[in-house]
Amino acid sequence: MATERDPVDVAARLLQHRERSCSDIASRLAAAGVGKDDREAALEKLERLGWVDDVRFAQSRAESLARRGRGDALIRDDLESSGVSSEVIEATLAGLEPEADRARAIVGERGPGGTTARYLARSGFAEESVEAAVAAAEDAGV
Repeated sequence: MATERDPVDVAARLLQHRERSCSDIASRLAAAGVGKDDREAALEKLERLGWVDDVRFAQSRAESLARRGRGDALIRDDLESSGVSSEVIEATLAGLEPEADRARAIVGERGPGGTTARYLARSGFAEESVEAAVAAAEDAGV
């Protein structure tokens, strides 16, 4: 039976409620006092078992943020802070609905104007996406 200090057991507890990146699990194991060799062995086992997968984590997290109205810059920053590699981040962003389309949908819900443009900018949308979405809505008479 695994003890509470067993790195795989500690990681399993961390994964009970949500996906986590390899980097996040490694950091939390280090904080729990798990040595480097044991952390690496535990992460290898967790990856082999499919419990930890940075691609799956990144896709899930990015899709969740996109559904909540966040732009690519915010999603990229969030994934970077979770320790996801730049290659995985770029592939994940490429798999999302295009940012410009997401921005147009938000403008369609909130209406064009400065308030919506500022909301989109704070939510991590690129300036080009914001300008295009607001202009398209204004041109359509929304």
